[in-house]
Amino acid sequence: MTLNNLFASLNTPTRGERFDTLLAHRNLVIERIVSSADIEPVDYVQEQDEWVLLLRGGAVMQVAGETVTLGEGDYRFLPAGSVHRVARCEAGTLWLAIHLHPDAGVAEAATQT
Repeated sequence: MTLNNLFASLNTPTRGERFDTLLAHRNLVIERIVSSADIEPVDYVQEQDEWVLLLRGGAVMQVAGETVTLGEGDYRFLPAGSVHRVARCEAGTLWLAIHLHPDAGVAEAATQT
């Protein structure tokens, strides 16, 4: 088994966000997300539950109509079907996202995209 580091290769994109799949196993997908300050707000409504942890930086999210300001160490559970978006981010904001898919085969499909 290979040892990896969450903080390695944290090159901040000039626009948007970079999503890196760290683990996809059965119905579980763990992603590292690195955000730029140039975010285009996009509404997400996902079929899976998601838990996000902000590790570095800062962000403002809108979750089901509520504005949520996140700082380092803050985390939030986003139930499947809840409308959410990242409205603003500091450059280099680092997230850890854990997705819990309803079907066991979904995580395997995520590694093939």
